[in-house]
Amino acid sequence: MARKETSENPGRLKQIAQTYKMTKKVDSKVGLVVAAVGIVTFGVLLAIGFWLDHPVYLGILGFLLAFLAMAIVFGRRAERAAFGQMEGQPGAAAAVLENIRRGGWTTTPAVAMNRNQDVVHRAVGKAGIVLVGEGNPNRVKALLAAEKKRMSRIVGDVPVHDIVVGEGEGQVSLKKLHTTLLKLPRVLPGAKVTAVNDRLRALGDLMSNMPIPKGPIPGKGMRMPKGR
Repeated sequence: MARKETSENPGRLKQIAQTYKMTKKVDSKVGLVVAAVGIVTFGVLLAIGFWLDHPVYLGILGFLLAFLAMAIVFGRRAERAAFGQMEGQPGAAAAVLENIRRGGWTTTPAVAMNRNQDVVHRAVGKAGIVLVGEGNPNRVKALLAAEKKRMSRIVGDVPVHDIVVGEGEGQVSLKKLHTTLLKLPRVLPGAKVTAVNDRLRALGDLMSNMPIPKGPIPGKGMRMPKGR
């Protein structure tokens, strides 16, 4: 067990270091801001400790709170930097949806796609079915409408929501996608969510049902989706 813990700690430290390097490329002031938050938090608690004649106790508390505040600020700035780098990249919405599985959501990327690589992803949870489209807003709306109509025929009275990822009017930005899904009203019991997932899984999705063409690779006129 000791060997396992020793091997895991360097891994965590390496991950933190990599996250810091990635964040600093986008947010050059991240180190100064995080350090300032820690110093100010510790300084305020220590000053209160001297004022109350308990500098040791408040100093220890200040150190712990300073570490916590630094971790929170760093996490938020790192998340913001990550979203900034993902913005506009194909499959970015799918990556965000993958991170909401902890909230009881089941996500399926690329349930619908066109030749221009506009794509629709699906998430199923207690709020119902959420279809998330990314790509050209005009084209992806048509893709979403077709998929929403198909879902309505399959799942009946289960709510089907649609979201277009983007910065335009009526769209949801990538960094707000996670929050938007979590704010949707929960109307389905757990058993119903399981039943919907089982039904959709039985029907399959675009990627599993897409026939693989035989013969030579398609010519220049065919644009294939790029893997990430």
